[in-house]
Parts: sequence; structure tokens; C-alpha cells
Amino acid sequence: MRSIAPAALLSLAAAAASAAGTVNVTFVDPDKFIDAGNSKRDEPVNLKVIEQHFKDLGQRYLRDGQVLNISVLDVDLAGYMKPLAGQAREVRVTQNADWPRIKVRYSLEADGATVKSGEETLADLNYGRHGLTYVYTNRDPLRHEKQMLDSWFQARFRRDD
Repeated sequence: MRSIAPAALLSLAAAAASAAGTVNVTFVDPDKFIDAGNSKRDEPVNLKVIEQHFKDLGQRYLRDGQVLNISVLDVDLAGYMKPLAGQAREVRVTQNADWPRIKVRYSLEADGATVKSGEETLADLNYGRHGLTYVYTNRDPLRHEKQMLDSWFQARFRRDD
């Protein structure tokens, strides 16, 4: 049995990645987002993670030549901040009553024409109950939001190969 050289694998991976669509993400007035992080320092990091996750999903699900423009209008992460008794820091508490929400406006373009567009508030009311189907670890601070974005992206933009 012949093995494939690592350089050949990288070429195949690059070709597959280039055969996917493009996602452009903008954050509209992020200073007014309900809850984009535990602190002002966390917010830009979390928004960058959300942006990259959208782009990764585009690589996975969009067809070659498609361009998805997403404007993120609001972010409300799962859970809420609660002060720790006797300490100067807070922890994020997740309970089913405070599910993740991200409001987006989007347009999908192909061959210079708009194929699909809309404005939606994405929400995952069952975010704490994904159980064994959960693909993100407990160490990922945006695991609930990523799971929600995965489901939404698949439902709206999954390419039928």
C-alpha cells in the first residue's frame, strides 16, 4: 500500500479549502452588545472567536464562489456574571433561563446575485442539554455559542454535494 507524502496531503487540503465560499463578518456597534464577554478585555477576543467560527463554517458549508456577508447586530452570551463571595472576581453562571443569543443580518451571494438574505435572532433555548452530541469541550468558553452557530449555519447554508 502506498502512502501519500505530507506535501501532497497539504496540497489536497489547500485545494479543498480554496473550493469553499467566503464569509465576511462585521460587528455593528459592538459597544452596545448586551453581553459579549466577562470584561471589556474579553469582548474583542470573544468577537474575534465568533468571527473566525463563522469563517470556518463558511469553509465547511458554502460552495465555491459563494460570499456570505454577516452583520452581527447583538451578542448575548449564555449565562450571566455573578460575583464570588468575598472575592473581587466574578464567574459566569449558566442556567437554562439565560440562553445564548446572537442577532445577525446576512446576505448570501453567488454569481453576483443575492441568493438568500435575512435578519434573525439566533437562540439555543436547550443549550445546556446537548449531552453526548456536544462537540466542544467544557474548557471552551464559547462552546454554547459555537454549537448554536453550527446548527444555524447548517440549516441555512449547507451545500448539497
